[in-house]
Amino acid sequence: MDLPDKTNFTAILRRRIADAILDTAGDAIIACDADGIIRFWNLGASRIFGFDAGEAVGHSLDIIIPERLRTRHWEGFRKMVATGQGRYPEGHLLSVPARREDGSQVSVEFTTVTLKDDGSVVDIVAVMRDVTARFEEIKALRRQQSKAPSE
Repeated sequence: MDLPDKTNFTAILRRRIADAILDTAGDAIIACDADGIIRFWNLGASRIFGFDAGEAVGHSLDIIIPERLRTRHWEGFRKMVATGQGRYPEGHLLSVPARREDGSQVSVEFTTVTLKDDGSVVDIVAVMRDVTARFEEIKALRRQQSKAPSE
C-alpha cells in the first residue's frame, strides 16, 4: 500500500481543515481586498449580519460599519494597508458595534490578520463573534448595581 508523500498529505489535510472551518464556523470570517471590498463571506457572517454571500461579496465593508464610525474605521484600515500594522497588534481582540442588514446594531469582537504579497498588504481577514447578548447582560448588571442602595 502506497502512503502519500508526508508533505503532500500535510498540505491536503491543512486545506481540508481550512475549508471545514471556513464553511462551518459560527463566527463571521470576512476577507476584503486592500480597497475594503469584500471578497469572502462565510455562513457565520450571513448569520450575524443578515446579508448572504451574494449580497456582500463585491461590496464595501461599509455595509457592516455604522455610519458614525466609518471615518475612524477607514483611517485605521488605510494605515493597516500602508504599513501592514493597525492601531492594535494582529491577534488583538477588539470590541466594536457593527451594523446588520436590517440596520440594527450588533456588538462584535474580532481579530484581523493581513495577507501579504511581496511585503504589500493585499487582503485583510477578520474573524468576528457576535457578543451582543453578553454586552446587554453587562449593561443590565451595571444598571442594577447603580440602582442598588449603598451600604
